[in-house]
Amino acid sequence: MAGLIISPRARLFQGHDWVYGTEIRKVFGNPQPGDVVALKDFKDRFLGSAIYNPQSQIVARRFSRRKQDLNMDFFIRRIGQAIELRNKTMPEECLRRLVWSESDGIPGLIIDQYDRWLVVQTLTKALEIRIPIIINALEELLQPEGIVLRNDSPMLVAEGIEPCVKIVRGGTPTPFTASGRGVKFNIDLQTGQKTGLYLDQLDNYAAVAKFAKGKRVLDCFCNQGGFALACALAGAEQVTAVDVSQDAIDAVAKNAELNEVSIEGIADNAFDFLKKEAALVRDGSERKWDLIILDPPSFTRNKKSVHDAMRGYKEIHLRAMKMLAPGGIISTFCCSHHAGASLFKESILDAAIDAPATLRLMENHGQRADHPVLLNIPETEYLKGFTFELLPGR
Repeated sequence: MAGLIISPRARLFQGHDWVYGTEIRKVFGNPQPGDVVALKDFKDRFLGSAIYNPQSQIVARRFSRRKQDLNMDFFIRRIGQAIELRNKTMPEECLRRLVWSESDGIPGLIIDQYDRWLVVQTLTKALEIRIPIIINALEELLQPEGIVLRNDSPMLVAEGIEPCVKIVRGGTPTPFTASGRGVKFNIDLQTGQKTGLYLDQLDNYAAVAKFAKGKRVLDCFCNQGGFALACALAGAEQVTAVDVSQDAIDAVAKNAELNEVSIEGIADNAFDFLKKEAALVRDGSERKWDLIILDPPSFTRNKKSVHDAMRGYKEIHLRAMKMLAPGGIISTFCCSHHAGASLFKESILDAAIDAPATLRLMENHGQRADHPVLLNIPETEYLKGFTFELLPGR
């Protein structure tokens, strides 16, 4: 078997499963992109089996500490273990992530369940090569109505994978309705965000909505309106949803009709909208908001841009705080693993100092149980969120 000799200072020796190009001392056996390789230390001791792609910044990703191949038996076993975990933690859910990459021991494989349909993404070359085996394993384990391949993530460029969206089993799925935590969604598996919905936020919609009854709610970066819909269903007095995408606002309108609630949708850049609203509040021509939700896409894709991202987070928090009524609530989220919870909280504090405002922490938020976290791979814990109350009279 071809393989890599790993430098003694590599993160692999601290328990991580990723190997970067700078951590490789020697390549032997002429491995090709997508191959399974052996990892060895500088004394030729075996460290595990990994997938290999020299085109990627992460050259090797360990998937087993034993000698192992990515064959049918492997996928049946690992996918089966992942399904068993979800059946324990969320047995009644029909919208859930069944397999989540490294967290389930299959680096680069995403499998989402939408009732009787499955959506597959392969984010690494090794998994993309083995799509037929993965599809056969899913057929054997779950007998789904159909399977959609959604290889349209921008992350694929780094792996040298050509984007592709196609039906790999079953007929073409038409848009359909499914419910998650009491909210109904129109779902299009071929064009919806991510694989159809942001499944990692479903529990947080309900967690934030409990503060919404009788309140004037603003949902910024709303996408398909998950927070806005949950708040409207929870009895909010008024709900406004803002997103730069007109398609997203159209989706909010359809979902609002489906749930029989009223939501005002505004297609606008959320930064610009917050700036305009903050100015209106400042000159007294607009009533302040009672609950503001900030759930932007990741502002940073790498460590080099973290500083700029924190400035962006500070800006939206500062403007939101100026728009909150005394005793108002702000729920805010960050989905980049490059910005940890402490750094994200620091940007909120910086904004509060400038506002000035005193915030009391009401709740911490994270990703759903179907996005499990591995202690040895901190990148698996990417979604963090906080709900704060603006203390009056301080």
